[in-house]
Amino acid sequence: MNRGRILLVAAWWGGVATSSPAAAPHPRPNVVVVVVDDLRWDELGVVGHPFVKTPNIDRIAREGARFTNAFATTPLCSPSRASLLTGLYARTHGIVDNTDRSARSHQLATFPRALHATGYETAFIGKWHMGIDDSRRPGFDDWVSMKGLGEANDPELNDNGQRAHVKGYITDIFTERALTFVERPRQKPFLLYMAHKALHPNVAQAADGSVTTIGEGGFIPAERHTNLYAADVVPRRPNALVPPTGKPALLRRTSDLPPLGAATGTDDATIRDRLRMLAAVDESVGRIMAALDRAGQLDDTVFVLTSDHGYFYGEHGLSVERRLAYEEAIRIPLFIRYPRVIKAGLTPAQLALTIDLAPTLLELAGAAAPADVQGRSLVSLLKGGSPRWRDSFLIEYSSDTVFPRMVAMGYDAVRGERYKYIRYRELPGMDELYDLRSDPFEMTNLIDDARSARAQARMEAELQRLLRSAPAAR
Repeated sequence: MNRGRILLVAAWWGGVATSSPAAAPHPRPNVVVVVVDDLRWDELGVVGHPFVKTPNIDRIAREGARFTNAFATTPLCSPSRASLLTGLYARTHGIVDNTDRSARSHQLATFPRALHATGYETAFIGKWHMGIDDSRRPGFDDWVSMKGLGEANDPELNDNGQRAHVKGYITDIFTERALTFVERPRQKPFLLYMAHKALHPNVAQAADGSVTTIGEGGFIPAERHTNLYAADVVPRRPNALVPPTGKPALLRRTSDLPPLGAATGTDDATIRDRLRMLAAVDESVGRIMAALDRAGQLDDTVFVLTSDHGYFYGEHGLSVERRLAYEEAIRIPLFIRYPRVIKAGLTPAQLALTIDLAPTLLELAGAAAPADVQGRSLVSLLKGGSPRWRDSFLIEYSSDTVFPRMVAMGYDAVRGERYKYIRYRELPGMDELYDLRSDPFEMTNLIDDARSARAQARMEAELQRLLRSAPAAR
């Protein structure tokens, strides 16, 4: 961490520690954040999925706010998780890929550290996944985590410094640990940050980011859910299981990779297993909400449900992947329940980002956000206001060598309310431009269409502006 960043971290802690709790409209709320790994925005009952049952997650949306245009600024696990915690773009916080970033992740100026400094009792339970190191990160009183990506069944956990193999299914184990924390008698407000392994496959990660299968591999639901949805027809978007066109970066041919199309897309069995994993997450949400209700704390708790990024279900012929700047990978669910502030059934349509979570929760807790935060507090939207808002945002990805099809595909992109422009850093002449209004499934690249030249120029200029506003880490 450079000296400037250290000073900024110190300024954050100092500014937050002296912030008066009286700044909040109510006594400081408890905060529960549930991050579901790889959860798409469209595979929940409340958003209209034809058969999936997520009554507890849906309740958060029905009784709170459901952001209809929420996005990850980097569609990859480690960078996105750091953005959720810091309110910064990946280029600024420095967790730019899935390689072992353990040391840097200990230095992050996270909103849990800031809340801890103001007197919150804090817990992290789940998958940290910014490096393989499972040791406690600063700002957490309670710490239950696992090395790297962990295991679905009988995992090895670091439970407050004690490592042991624990019998059971990982989602249920994390839930029991969360309930122990939530039900503990206390005089302070608390933060529970719960990051599930679900919906991730059962693989291990090496320091270079590469993954290998563990045991039976694949997406492993709880045994009680193995036959769920067996007879239901999996929905598909129009751009799924069809060969993509007009995407020269993605369509580069190598001798050991088949052409993209129906054969390379995600199969129904995989999708069903992911949705079966989601069933255990939904049960977990319900149990935590019930515990808060029994304690008379539910309505005094800010309850957040979100994801680190989306996932491809065969769109553009892609399977078991994210990384790219297409809608299926960058769109996420974002639901927030807090009846003290949020009117039930609110559906803000403004562009909400992963980098907005940290300043939002700090404001709700009556704490000041650091001056360098790049996200924006959503509180004015949660109160039903219509402030002047962003009309574009930066999407970024740093190329890695883990997935052969993605080699040399690092990019900077800008997504606006109508257009999306993708500039590949290492592949000149392979950029992409989409009109999301007429082509929401991104099937027609307009980069060589003379009629779109003015739109392209505007998006290129906007991309440069966004890059200037988000300085790279040193």
